[in-house]
Amino acid sequence: MALRICSTLLRLTGEEVVRCPVKDGSRWPHNFQQRCSFRKAARKPESKKVEEELGQPHKESPDAVSHRRTSTPYWDQQAPPSPPRTFSHLIKPLVFTVGFTGCSFGSAAIWQYESVKFRVQSFFNEIRADWLEKLHPQKRGDIRKEINQWWNSLSEGQRTVTGIIAANAVVFCCWRVPSLQRSMIKHFTSNPASKTLCCPMILSTFSHFSFFHMAANMYVLWSFSTTAVSMLGREQFLAVYLSAGVVSTFISYVGKMATGRFGPSLGASGAIMAILAAVCTKMPESKLAIIFIPMFTFTAANALKAILAMDMAGLVLGWKFFDHAAHLGGAMFGIWYILFGHELIWKNREPFVNLWHNLRTRGGPGGGSM
Repeated sequence: MALRICSTLLRLTGEEVVRCPVKDGSRWPHNFQQRCSFRKAARKPESKKVEEELGQPHKESPDAVSHRRTSTPYWDQQAPPSPPRTFSHLIKPLVFTVGFTGCSFGSAAIWQYESVKFRVQSFFNEIRADWLEKLHPQKRGDIRKEINQWWNSLSEGQRTVTGIIAANAVVFCCWRVPSLQRSMIKHFTSNPASKTLCCPMILSTFSHFSFFHMAANMYVLWSFSTTAVSMLGREQFLAVYLSAGVVSTFISYVGKMATGRFGPSLGASGAIMAILAAVCTKMPESKLAIIFIPMFTFTAANALKAILAMDMAGLVLGWKFFDHAAHLGGAMFGIWYILFGHELIWKNREPFVNLWHNLRTRGGPGGGSM
């Protein structure tokens, strides 16, 4: 009603102003108030008719006033109050989950094929490069030399997750840019009540608004990266990580639709839970410790059971601090992949790789032989 009165008076005074939203029930900005309600305008014959149309001032109920004064995050205000709880709304995310998972493992198989092919072809080039370096050694203080030495000192798993950590850091910096807030909320937070459902399922996996949240997730990923990559290989590890991010988001959608607790979610916890669960399932007797109390150790199997129990309790009791459905979805995907998925998907990739090999070695423009 306030907006309607303001726009009517503006039309009477013949002034043009920019519309701006009212935040949390606060008053209009000072300059805007001066233009629409604190300055008398010349009365015209049609003003009486306007007053009749407006009628008595609208009175809000106490519940509406208290809700309007409640301070809530911007993305909570954007969500519809009562979205439809129909599971047909999840058909499109389900198709996206299946398709993205298949593309992830297919791309990983092709990447592995190309990596082996490249290593075979570059074998003699590396020998020649080592020979040239011995003839013309670089200076010890060369920055590039120091960076290469640091990079080579990392394990293959640590080098693999470095790109993931860098991507998360870039997205975290984008959250700090005010002009990008709307786009970040739309594309980098997952919410089944949102109009954008599919892209946020993967983009939210690289999204963290809190620095502590990002630091904790990336520390766990870095800690398990060496073991996970040595167990799965670089290509298979990335396929599992990306697929787990989408699968965990879909399980989060299902949980929110079932309970009616809608809201945005973001973070890499679902994908990291899949990696953690995969390692703990493959090596249940491994000893783990907490960073702040390293003297207290426990087996990987017990750690996995404790995490699953906590997330299950959080899902049943409605704890809202974490997205427990996403955690459970990621963990169950990791367990399933180690027990069944590796045999079902990765070991049956040979027909697909042979198809790619035939396409790559076919004669014609752009074709070649191995």
